[in-house]
Amino acid sequence: MNRKHLLIITGIFTFGLLFYYLVWSISPGSYAKAETYELNIPEDTLIEIINDVKSENNLQTNSFVDHQNRHWYSIYFEYQDKNQIIHTLTRAKNKTTTTFYFSGYKNKTDIGNWINANEYFLWWKNSKEKKEFEKRILKKIEKKLKLKNQKEEKK
Repeated sequence: MNRKHLLIITGIFTFGLLFYYLVWSISPGSYAKAETYELNIPEDTLIEIINDVKSENNLQTNSFVDHQNRHWYSIYFEYQDKNQIIHTLTRAKNKTTTTFYFSGYKNKTDIGNWINANEYFLWWKNSKEKKEFEKRILKKIEKKLKLKNQKEEKK
């Protein structure tokens, strides 16, 4: 009886895991495997802050130009010490909230070959690049956002 229950539980778990992997691998949408961050700030203000962070921290790239594409705003950063390009996006959720996406990264010398932020099903393979992105870019944006909010509260 115990062995039978163990087999049933193992079968259900395996089926669930395979089903989850199947759904994950065919995720719908343009940037389905991007890592998302919700920020309580209008999109145009976020873009201004991002441009400040890029210039203050030497994260600009001359390989790609930031641009608007329908409802997405693509922004590129460069880790010059690693010769790596980072692709991010913004999209307004409403007037006061914007979703910031870490879409992918690639070696500057590669043609194409973008690696999605959540390319790998096994999360620990993605965590190194995501943590680096959060440390080098996202935390600096959040810090500037916090300072901006404090200045506005004092007014």
